Amino acid sequence: MPKAHSRSTAAELDRFISPYRIDGSARFHLRSQKTDGKGGLDKDEAEKILEANRKRLADYQERLYAQDRWSVLVILQGMDAAGKDSTIKHIFEDVNPQGCEVTSFKQPTSHELDHDFMWRSTIALPRRGMIGIFNRSYYEECLVTRVHPEVLAAEKLPPKLATKNIWRERFEDIAAFERYLSRNGTVILKFFLNISKEEQRQRFLDRLEVPSKLWKFSMSDVHERAWWDRYQAVYQDILRHTSTPTAPWHVVPADHKWFARVVIGSTIVKALDALDLRFPRADKASLKEFAKVRKALEAEGKRGAKRLARRKVAAK
Repeated sequence: MPKAHSRSTAAELDRFISPYRIDGSARFHLRSQKTDGKGGLDKDEAEKILEANRKRLADYQERLYAQDRWSVLVILQGMDAAGKDSTIKHIFEDVNPQGCEVTSFKQPTSHELDHDFMWRSTIALPRRGMIGIFNRSYYEECLVTRVHPEVLAAEKLPPKLATKNIWRERFEDIAAFERYLSRNGTVILKFFLNISKEEQRQRFLDRLEVPSKLWKFSMSDVHERAWWDRYQAVYQDILRHTSTPTAPWHVVPADHKWFARVVIGSTIVKALDALDLRFPRADKASLKEFAKVRKALEAEGKRGAKRLARRKVAAK
């Protein structure tokens, strides 16, 4: 992609990114963040941006894979029904599946609980040239474990290590881990899909009306709503303590799924654009080899054409 076009793309998309970017440089309050923002767009305008971003992302992903130097880790966090699954489907639908991996983190298994809290995320990290998407992530180990202390107890930590400082220590560990990844070529893009309690309620009701979506619903989803304020307070703490210039959070208004996809897709495209991804260039030796291959294939074609001509003559 030409540099002039690249610069115009970045400038065009920045208005959907900067207002929602949290890097720890200023005070942050989750309650002050709107959940129903539209960025001055309507749904039709948003769809045009989404389609353009899909094409850009497909192109960048191919270059990322071919260059085989960088990797990209996309982290999606949010309350139930915030739109994480549909976001992945709509933003990445044009991306080659060979260059993209999605990992959904559910309740830890007994095997996973026998390791440190970052282990199962670490083994799922994207390789160079790949885009890795975490549907939930290691941040759950500072979220659910804090809202429900019995979950932390199941992690079998030595009792003397499960102190009142554990959350601060985990924030420190995560920040160090993300700094380490970035220093080794992994671009980290973190998104909190900020949905309102009323919008979640409506989406739950909508699911109950569609038979094909009933599998997504359980009574535990309703029970967790009773902990809504606690979850919001813990997310506030997570976002405040783990937003850094290296790995900022993007607090995405998620009441309108189409606008959330604009913000997330634009952020990913701009981040890939900044890497100046290029297809590898062949060296002189390879170019000479390719010239020989071309001659051999052309000669083969000529011989094949002559044989076909002789067969036609013989058939007459």
